[in-house]
Amino acid sequence: MRILLIRHGDPDYVHDTLTEKGHKEAALLAEKMKKEPVSDFYVSPLGRAKDTASYTLAKVGREAKVLDWLEEFPARVDINGAPELIRAYPDTRMEDGRYRKRIAWDMVPGYWTEHPEYFSAEGWRESEVAKRSDMIPLYERAAEGFDGLLRSYGYVREGAHYRVERESEETIACFCHFGVSCVILAHLWEVSPFVLWHSLAMAPTSVTEVVTEEREKGIAYFRALRIGDVSHLYAGGEEPSFACRFCETYGNGERH
Repeated sequence: MRILLIRHGDPDYVHDTLTEKGHKEAALLAEKMKKEPVSDFYVSPLGRAKDTASYTLAKVGREAKVLDWLEEFPARVDINGAPELIRAYPDTRMEDGRYRKRIAWDMVPGYWTEHPEYFSAEGWRESEVAKRSDMIPLYERAAEGFDGLLRSYGYVREGAHYRVERESEETIACFCHFGVSCVILAHLWEVSPFVLWHSLAMAPTSVTEVVTEEREKGIAYFRALRIGDVSHLYAGGEEPSFACRFCETYGNGERH
């Protein structure tokens, strides 16, 4: 089985849609996707993912099923009453005398890399951020949703691998987001999502491809063939968006 995790195009987050550049990226992606033997398309309920998918779906004359758990990973952390977490989220704004909630996984590396629990496949669940946010139930929702999807194709989760009830060579495509894609990969590989959130960059409209390996009959594991592929952008003369990255050097004035 082959799974394509596709991030939405360059985002207009305020209006939950795409920028002009994002529309160009989605059109270039569609030219590549029309050649893919996709059996089924799935899409996040958010506008930027739907708008990205619309170019490919129009090109191939197909529709996509909306899956709520494919939305961008929405966990928020409340750092009020936790002075140590002010260091983890140093640019948090205040409102009416209280710190506003933050995207739970968007911590600075000077904090999370000094706490070994964030590197652990199980330890992150006991972290201060997990305790002060809704990360765990939202992570489980995405993991269970993904496992349910795989089960419909004949792959049943057992421990850290999948039991093959029915072999499949189908390709499915999921138009979604960076954060939830890292959750899916962390669940597939039994690793901490924090490591993936902070170590991978998946540019807008990038394609991440994972496939099953069945080296023992009836037991499947997933391996990545490509992560964050934007070759369709280079082929079309379009530079990848910086939306997946932070500043290369602190002093250059780019996104911190």
